[in-house]
Amino acid sequence: MNTDPWTTGRRPENGTGPHEDLHEDLPEGLYESLYGGPADAPSNGPEGGPEGGPEGGPEGGPEGDGVIRPYGDTTDDGMVQLSFTLPLPHGPRAEGAALQLARRMGMERPLVVHSKAVGGTDFSFFVVYGAVAHTVDLDRVVVAERDYPLLSAKEADAAVRDRLGRRLVVLGACIGTDAHTVGIDAILNIKGFAGEKGLEYYRQMRVLNLGAQVPVGELVRRAGAERADAVLVSQAVTQRDAHLTNVRELSAELRASFAEHERPLLVVGGPRFDPAAAATLGADRIFGRGTTPGDVASYLVHALVPAAPVVPAAVLEDVG
Repeated sequence: MNTDPWTTGRRPENGTGPHEDLHEDLPEGLYESLYGGPADAPSNGPEGGPEGGPEGGPEGGPEGDGVIRPYGDTTDDGMVQLSFTLPLPHGPRAEGAALQLARRMGMERPLVVHSKAVGGTDFSFFVVYGAVAHTVDLDRVVVAERDYPLLSAKEADAAVRDRLGRRLVVLGACIGTDAHTVGIDAILNIKGFAGEKGLEYYRQMRVLNLGAQVPVGELVRRAGAERADAVLVSQAVTQRDAHLTNVRELSAELRASFAEHERPLLVVGGPRFDPAAAATLGADRIFGRGTTPGDVASYLVHALVPAAPVVPAAVLEDVG
């Protein structure tokens, strides 16, 4: 039975991690060649100075209440785990290269905790564990927040029926060479995802799922023929940034084919997109990992359905 805490995911009872007490039996000089210093050397930051810089933070400034460090074995120890592949045959030289890369990325005393050959004999995969001096300033974290209410299917249907007066037309597809339809199916198909029904379930939406590997020109043509209100695109293939290239191409063709007030809304989703990059890609909205049909439906209502009229307080008082 495997009891190694670093492969089973369990922490040892004494609270020490893989960076503790593992170097005592190394031959003389081996630690220095691997880690660039004696085993009993003080723990320094990536540049060789005191950890965290002269003022307590890696940027040299004071740390406030909103600053946190990674957690591995003990609070604020800065331990992180990193995985990557190198184009080298598996062996001691490849592990030495992995350790060198980790040190150059700012890891202190990195350890290769897992490695194996991949792709025959020409590549090696590594998991490296070590400490970093870097911190996270929560006051500077910027994310794309949801700026619209999350609606149930019943609420979304009522808003479209009462305030738009017709059904929304939604086209969905995977474009280019992308054949991964799991994402677009999860959002559109009636069976849905994460316990939520897909957009086909909504009575006030007419949904057309065009499937995989749809050429950009064909999707634009269908959007015009169906008088689509929104075009939903899912992209999982990311080699050579194909997902970014495809979205930019689709955005350009939609803008060239439609007047601005008639252009369908372009909504993009996929695990490798940055939701904050919608404007740079020419999309109206980008959804990332964990998106549910309700998220998308609520956004479509927010973006395409006129807002409910605001009744002045004086009118409400008169009615009362």
